[in-house]
Amino acid sequence: MAAIVVRGLEESVKSALAARARKHGRSMEAEVREILTQAASRPNIGMALMHAAREAGGVDELPVPSRDERARSVDFA
Repeated sequence: MAAIVVRGLEESVKSALAARARKHGRSMEAEVREILTQAASRPNIGMALMHAAREAGGVDELPVPSRDERARSVDFA
């Protein structure tokens, strides 16, 4: 198992982690380990969209609309 040290953690973050660990009935170290494990295994939405676009044939041929129109105000009346 690897070990890491996190320096410069704000006291409010440490307190929140301690409270979360108590809520889940585990040590703060176990809580941080669980948070990091979940974060590392969660797919990156940007990469997932890029792969989906490639599988669909790419996006190079999609038209890019011009951005020369002025913003319009909205009348909510």
